[in-house]
Amino acid sequence: MICSKRLKFISSFLCRPKTVSVKMKIDKMAEVIKCSEEKAYAKAAQFLEDGHVIAVPTDTIYGLACSANCPQAIKKLYAIKGRDSAKPVAICVTYIEDVRKWGNAEHLSDDLLHTLLPGPVTVVLEKTRHLDNPFLNPKTIKIGIRIPQNLFINKVTKIFDKPIALTSANFSNEPSTLSVKEFEHLYGHLGAVFDGGVLSEGLERNRTGSTVVDLSNIGTYTIIRKGISYDKIVTVLEDNGLRSIE
Repeated sequence: MICSKRLKFISSFLCRPKTVSVKMKIDKMAEVIKCSEEKAYAKAAQFLEDGHVIAVPTDTIYGLACSANCPQAIKKLYAIKGRDSAKPVAICVTYIEDVRKWGNAEHLSDDLLHTLLPGPVTVVLEKTRHLDNPFLNPKTIKIGIRIPQNLFINKVTKIFDKPIALTSANFSNEPSTLSVKEFEHLYGHLGAVFDGGVLSEGLERNRTGSTVVDLSNIGTYTIIRKGISYDKIVTVLEDNGLRSIE
């Protein structure tokens, strides 16, 4: 089944983001699968198809991922994080055409998008009608979209061929994680953990994750989170004639 009946218990926790992750029912501990294993990316796509939340490497930090258009999977993602449902999560896709399908990017040139993506940047746009999960970012009309520069997650998104919700692999308000050992306390709530080794060279400054920039308005940009590629992204945006709105 796409969304397991086991997930029904989650809704009762969603209003208590500070304690939900501690009190969630523990399923069996997730299997840790090396990303280098044959067909590991196909296994990841199947876990997503089955409605699970999994841990995956990106080009910055480890993330928790699930099917973005599966309501029960999104509910579970928020419950695992202990996250307020008003706080948005991003989606991960494969191609620039996918960015345009799920986000309103008519005002952005292909040249600009191809310069920004793939890479450690999250582009925030207004959702299109195709992204119709009422539990995905219900408090905003916008969505952050990523194309990480990571071979494993790129293969997963290509096989899954649907948007993947993506947020950092930690409890809310905890530091982001650069290795799978750092979020072992989440294993009991995950379908699987895909181990891509130590990310971002293990550098503490890279725990800030991707640079998040709102490009939803014509001719302007707003930096929401500086992240690890702030200077490069600002240069690209201003070279393309966009002006900052703080």
